[in-house]
Amino acid sequence: MKTVVLLIAFDGTNYSGMQNQKSAPSVQESIEDAVEQAIGYHCHVIAAGRTDAGVHARGMVAHLRVRDDWSIPEEKIRKALNARLPRDIRIRGAQWRDDDLFHARFDAIGREYSYTIMREEDPLRRLSAWQTRYSFDESILFDSATAFVGVHNFTTFSKLNEDVRSYICSVDICQWSIVEPNVYRLRIKANRFVYGMVRSLVGAMMDTARGKRTTDELRSSLAAQNRALSSPLAPACGLVFEQAYYPPELNVAFR
Repeated sequence: MKTVVLLIAFDGTNYSGMQNQKSAPSVQESIEDAVEQAIGYHCHVIAAGRTDAGVHARGMVAHLRVRDDWSIPEEKIRKALNARLPRDIRIRGAQWRDDDLFHARFDAIGREYSYTIMREEDPLRRLSAWQTRYSFDESILFDSATAFVGVHNFTTFSKLNEDVRSYICSVDICQWSIVEPNVYRLRIKANRFVYGMVRSLVGAMMDTARGKRTTDELRSSLAAQNRALSSPLAPACGLVFEQAYYPPELNVAFR
């Protein structure tokens, strides 16, 4: 078996998430269907991360194992799959690897998301940002992000998932910036994320910026490892999987 690695962007509005679901369309299902149409047999797509329904991606990485007789040249893989995919999913790059060793999920050493909040309603951007009507203090929003940098157990700010053995994540970057007037974007990078973590953190930071919590309370709630101390999840539409990081020696590069 050989390996094809894909760099994927998608608008998640119409999907249950990256991962296959029993009763709803997924990004994974669409890509697997496109691959089968292109080569004539089914391949299982494994992504660097999972996403909730409605969450988007700009740089999701995934791999699939293919037979040795794969006939599509590396430089034509992107075109071959995009011709068979819906327009809200695009293959941005592809890499052919002459082995079956690379794993998009287990080889990743970091993942990065962004989250966008807008103070005003823009109908053209309603599916890609949280357009909140709440009044909030941007300086407190910015300060609240410091509570989550470092190695922590994120049980409090996550959804329960019976398959998760550890809720410990190492967050390298958690920082808000103003990207244009009245538009705020969070950049958060960690070695791993647990289910619902980023949306939960954004919801908690917004509660803090609205004066419903304090940054010190966020820290104590995080340490308590108690989901009863969480805040409502931020809407899925503002969240984007930006990229996955791999060790340089793996030479993950796309054409």
